[in-house]
Amino acid sequence: MGVVGAGGGILMTADKSLWLNYWYLTMATGSLLMFWEIVRDWRWLIQLKGVLTLVKLGLLCLFIPLANYKPELLVLVLLLSVLVSHGPSALRHYSIVHRRPINTRKEIKG
Repeated sequence: MGVVGAGGGILMTADKSLWLNYWYLTMATGSLLMFWEIVRDWRWLIQLKGVLTLVKLGLLCLFIPLANYKPELLVLVLLLSVLVSHGPSALRHYSIVHRRPINTRKEIKG
């Protein structure tokens, strides 16, 4: 719900006060989920799913210095999200350190 509210507000160039609470909701829940993934297995940080999540976070941080490009940055973040979530597990689990997919016993999702 937060992503839709904030994303809609950004893409439709709505007044910031209308979508800012959705932005806060999205950032809070996303941060909690990222923290949970790291605590569950630190290797998440070197797998492509973790690396691309950090890249997306970096792109979101560019909203401040590149405020005129918010819609374009948001679309790029959404495309990266689709790539990771709907990509094959070998892509998500690919380790940038080991140069191959690494799977863990703790993995509860595909």
